[in-house]
Amino acid sequence: MKREDLNGTWAIEREGEWPSERSDEAAARASEYGLESAATIRDRKIPLFNRSRRGYGNFSRFLGVPFQEDMRELGGQDVAFMGVPLDTGTTYRPGTRFGPDAMRRISSLGSTYNVSMGVDLYETLNMVDVGDVSVIPANIEKSFDQIALAIGYLHERNVFPVVLGGDHSIGYPDIRGIAPYVDGNIGIIHFDRHSDLSEYTWDERMHGSPFFHATNIENAPPSNLVQIGIGGWTGSREGLKNARERHATVVTLEDVDRFGIDKVAEYALEIAWKNAKCVYLSFDIDSVDPAFAPGTGTPEPGGFLPRELLKFLRLITREGLAGMEVVEVSPPYDVSDITALLGARAVMEVLGTLVVSGKLGKMPEPKDEK
Repeated sequence: MKREDLNGTWAIEREGEWPSERSDEAAARASEYGLESAATIRDRKIPLFNRSRRGYGNFSRFLGVPFQEDMRELGGQDVAFMGVPLDTGTTYRPGTRFGPDAMRRISSLGSTYNVSMGVDLYETLNMVDVGDVSVIPANIEKSFDQIALAIGYLHERNVFPVVLGGDHSIGYPDIRGIAPYVDGNIGIIHFDRHSDLSEYTWDERMHGSPFFHATNIENAPPSNLVQIGIGGWTGSREGLKNARERHATVVTLEDVDRFGIDKVAEYALEIAWKNAKCVYLSFDIDSVDPAFAPGTGTPEPGGFLPRELLKFLRLITREGLAGMEVVEVSPPYDVSDITALLGARAVMEVLGTLVVSGKLGKMPEPKDEK
């Protein structure tokens, strides 16, 4: 056997005969439209927003809204849907990198009109899907840099960011990206079965630690952090210890049962908005009982019912938000897309409430009856 007789030898010679003009042009366009990546990314051909043919989905769009291919032209829209396909911060069951695509696909089920609210999102909001952030699957810190830069770009242009996750580690870079553009404190309302307030998990900042590091940011103090739904057997003693030491507010499901949704929502708004300029919503799908949301990495029985959760979201949204994230949707563990559907519906419920409350978009003028 000789080297020249190998099919592998033919293959490497054959590769050199193929041109690369189209690929080079596509890469250059992707870098231009997708913006320059964070300074820590060594490969400068990787854009901030993924515009390549590689990714973790089929490039569908949330609610079928237009795709904002050229990010240089972003501005003037009301809402931007941004995918963060990351599960590098997952500690047990991975798969949330496919969450953004699952929520986008199932969002096409139904319409943009809500009967109970009497609002049509498509008619009242100028919405775009900006695609996914170019995360670095093997490096969570570089991914954090990309995410923070990307959401900051949206916020700087006064476009309401809806972040489709992704594991909950992204809560930290999301707050980090918004913070420089807020002239005052940021309140955080966090729905979860887990406190996510540990400093590290296995020596890294992961999905159990976003709010330890987010509340280290000067204008995101822990005194304005409200965590709702905490409890069960997958929580963290360290997280509760840090909540105690930092004076964060923890609301368990038992508290919700005792005081009721309306009272807890009122209290959460009071804490989150105290001396704050804005409030950010972090919704972990595992705050819902796994009977209704099985597709998640760390399910914990005893969570919210979907109807309870959607009511909660409407109540805490009425005062306005600076942005929101839906995290921990993990399609490999889902059943009939019900978890992804609930994640998508949570987004729509929040947007509809913002419209009805006069915080986003504009309701149509009532017609004069003659």
